[in-house]
Amino acid sequence: MNKFRTFHLLQILSEFDTSTLPLDVFLSKYFRSHKAVGSKDRKEICESIYSMIRWRGLLDYFCEKPITWENRFQALETITIEKVIQDPSIPDHIKVSFPKAFFEQILKPFGKEKAKQYCLTSNTKAPVTIRVNPLKTNRTSLIDLWKDKFEIHPTKHSDLGITFDQKINFFELKEFKDGFFEIQDEGSQVVASYVKAKPGDHVLDYCAGSGGKTLAFAHRLEEKGIIYLYDIRPQALTQARKRLKRAGIQNCQFLDRKKLKRKGLLRKMDWVILDVPCSGTGTLRRNPDMKWRFHTSQIKNLVEEQRKIFQNALKYLAPGGKIVYMTCSILPEENQKQVDFFINEYGLKLDTLPFFTFPKENGMDGFFAAVLTR
Repeated sequence: MNKFRTFHLLQILSEFDTSTLPLDVFLSKYFRSHKAVGSKDRKEICESIYSMIRWRGLLDYFCEKPITWENRFQALETITIEKVIQDPSIPDHIKVSFPKAFFEQILKPFGKEKAKQYCLTSNTKAPVTIRVNPLKTNRTSLIDLWKDKFEIHPTKHSDLGITFDQKINFFELKEFKDGFFEIQDEGSQVVASYVKAKPGDHVLDYCAGSGGKTLAFAHRLEEKGIIYLYDIRPQALTQARKRLKRAGIQNCQFLDRKKLKRKGLLRKMDWVILDVPCSGTGTLRRNPDMKWRFHTSQIKNLVEEQRKIFQNALKYLAPGGKIVYMTCSILPEENQKQVDFFINEYGLKLDTLPFFTFPKENGMDGFFAAVLTR
């Protein structure tokens, strides 16, 4: 790597150490304020940074103290990762470059081999997948349009997904601006397909965020019925409003806390969607910096938060309605154990067998979904 790129690489890592932003957001802001860094420079810098964040624990093993980003970069340039991870003298959590407490958290439910597989998969690049918007086009049409421009193939488990072999700037494509597709992992698409709402239904997306799940199931209502989007973050709903408008979804209402408390919504929803805050352990390869911020206490706090959210959201479910509990976690504490708790606590029943996918290289991220009914 040349001196110009090395300078910016080390500058980014140094500044990121004191930042609370996710890595991808931090990088975007940095490059916007450093216009001299061209596209080829950005690509090489980003690839090296993501490698260093993913493999930080292993790189540290080969660095002399005091450990610096310069040392880590030298280690990255010197060692062959594929070779050194075969060294039996290196502790398992270091070989897979995970904090010890995090590795042990995965080890408990899954065993050593599956835990190592998960960690190594989390150190790889995530697939680049989009979801077609059936309100405006179909997968066959987009594949025909793109097949001579990009290396693409249809997803296996979602009938709306297309995977790209290389990352591109989707936001510049006319098809994106026209609302023909959204970027969404295949596992997330499958989870959203568990919302089998029909025309005329009333649906509450209780942790709507920027509307990702609503965008994926809205077409099922055929513009009949109402989708209510609620989130405690106004800025997230502002983003959702823009995305739904681009997608051509009009049968929706956005709720703040005051509007949510209207008595007319209680026990009226045919579907309640709970894409709850979680550990994000199923999507870690997209946010590798998260593993270095992990604390075991987070899981207990998240479990309590998820239960409070479920209790509050359940008030809006109509008799005979269905509530879909979703996470992007692989941990049983946030998934099946929570479902067991909801069933016992509220007398609910499983509508279908829960969905769970474990992250695999070049495959789906880790997601969980369970449909419960009164």
